[in-house]
Amino acid sequence: MKIDINCDLGEGSDLISCERDAQIMPFISRCNIACGGHAGNLEIMRLSIRNAQQYKLKIGAHPSYPDRENFGRKSVAISPNQLLDSLYAQINQLQTLAIAAGTQLDHIKLHGALYNDAEADQLLAQRITSLLSEEYPSLKIIGLANSTMEAAAAEKNRIFYREGFMDRQYINKEKLAPRDLPGSVLNNIDHCLERAVALAKGTGITSYHGIPLKFSVDTICLHSDNPIAVRIAERLVNHLQLHGLSIHS
Repeated sequence: MKIDINCDLGEGSDLISCERDAQIMPFISRCNIACGGHAGNLEIMRLSIRNAQQYKLKIGAHPSYPDRENFGRKSVAISPNQLLDSLYAQINQLQTLAIAAGTQLDHIKLHGALYNDAEADQLLAQRITSLLSEEYPSLKIIGLANSTMEAAAAEKNRIFYREGFMDRQYINKEKLAPRDLPGSVLNNIDHCLERAVALAKGTGITSYHGIPLKFSVDTICLHSDNPIAVRIAERLVNHLQLHGLSIHS
């Protein structure tokens, strides 16, 4: 069995953070690079692309609300046109750098509050998928499994990768536990590894409130800003292999 592993990268404030990102890259199959909305700048984007090319990763855009102050983790009161213009500018900036480096973007994954808002708001999800269909028809869309975004992508006949999270708790199979809930971010390596296997095989996990959940995913996310992300990544390949799984995009 094969499973795709993605990671949100390029979210640091300096080039040293890119070196830490690069430690994760040998153990994943695709990366989502911040493109200026919540984090990232031209230099970080260029280096992130270069490092991803070195490790032969699929490269995607990781746009957000234009809100660097809150790292894109708070909803922003912004008009639909302003939001879509910002998303276009963010994706286009990364795409331009990717082309200059001799590669292409493969996918898009929204970040933070925008990711969550699009899962909760059908109209927002439809507006975003319409933009992507018009401007970036070749990009795959990554979003939460069983989500509003998944339904919106299906309406536009877009390739959609159902995402699961190895280092986050769930409220139910359609919603992640908010980050302000104690324990919503998993900080035990063994727990994260076990969660990755369960998601990859679709054998079921336990929700934040102890309720059994069972669903299928196409890709599993490891957050690079998790303090133990590098140590999780270093053990991930061997742990998956022990359970008959390999990492592949």
